[in-house]
Amino acid sequence: MTKHLLLLPGDGIGPEVMAEVERLIAWFNVHGGTKFETDRDVVGGASYDKHGTPVTEAAMKKALEADAVLFGAVGGPKYASAPYDKRPEAALLRLRKDLGLFANLRPALCFDALKESSTLKPEIVAGLDIMIVRELTGGVYFGEPRGITNLPNGERRGVDTQVYDTHEIHRIARVAFELARLRKGKVASAEKHNVMTSGLLWKEEVTKLHAAEYKDVELTHILADNCAMQLVRNPKQFDVIVTDNLFGDILSDEAAQLTGSIGMLPSASLGARDSNGKQRALYEPIHGSAPDIAGQDKANPIAAILSFAMCLRYSFAMKKEADLVERAVSGVLDQGIRTGDIMQPGKRQVGTKDMGSAVLAALDTIQR
Repeated sequence: MTKHLLLLPGDGIGPEVMAEVERLIAWFNVHGGTKFETDRDVVGGASYDKHGTPVTEAAMKKALEADAVLFGAVGGPKYASAPYDKRPEAALLRLRKDLGLFANLRPALCFDALKESSTLKPEIVAGLDIMIVRELTGGVYFGEPRGITNLPNGERRGVDTQVYDTHEIHRIARVAFELARLRKGKVASAEKHNVMTSGLLWKEEVTKLHAAEYKDVELTHILADNCAMQLVRNPKQFDVIVTDNLFGDILSDEAAQLTGSIGMLPSASLGARDSNGKQRALYEPIHGSAPDIAGQDKANPIAAILSFAMCLRYSFAMKKEADLVERAVSGVLDQGIRTGDIMQPGKRQVGTKDMGSAVLAALDTIQR
């Protein structure tokens, strides 16, 4: 069986970490039963430089036809003055919208070998395993009206609109409840119903869905600002957190830092299954383009590698293979091999390529 992957390395460290994923794909093409065919295209600033747009129609066509998209990172100070609709990040927003990727899964998992790397006490983060489920195609990032207007008094006004409909809330909540059934059976729904009517609707609809279909899952409601505080105070109280686009953006980055480095964590963005069972999906590390270290062999490729593991798990139901990748990463960390962002006293620091090589070596060892 052949799976078709579209690689969109993007900007900054995106091409460097994607190169290590390509090595991993090549390893599976030799050692696995499933074959992966890859295509690639430019996106973000790289596309803007070449085509004058952050994502071309040709790249979008490839993304729509692929079994899954692997994404690197986009953006950088070079594009700070680009028109708003041409900025590199607009490519990611369009991919999410056009592919219907409404569910963003962001795990916050603290490997035992890195519990000392967190800015929190080791006993607070040891064993941390949270899944944040972020709604990705609605809310304030897409709501209308939006824009900047000139007022008669000479001032300017910026407007963004937070909008959610019932079906958008139900479909993301279902993802959270279904994931919770496979985990510890707990969902915390985060919003701001005390000051936002969209938050009140969110709370009411999640409550209705829970009562109708998911009574076996424990549901709690938490204000998003309190959730942010609790993630620092006692993060292990959470199992699955479901929240809207804006709060999910913030809370997932906060949760990522609990684990020791934002360079360690993957993400999956999933759409609904069509009548043929196909589910569009995009997988990406959450660390961004990090232009300050781009091209220096300093980037941590583990988040990109673990994003491919999520691809194996969620797009292709290849649980054994996904577990294999995660075991290899854990084994490398247990050996004391570190990139600069997770470096600890007494450990061995390596660059991007050597970290990728270490993961491949660990795969070979496990496979034997």
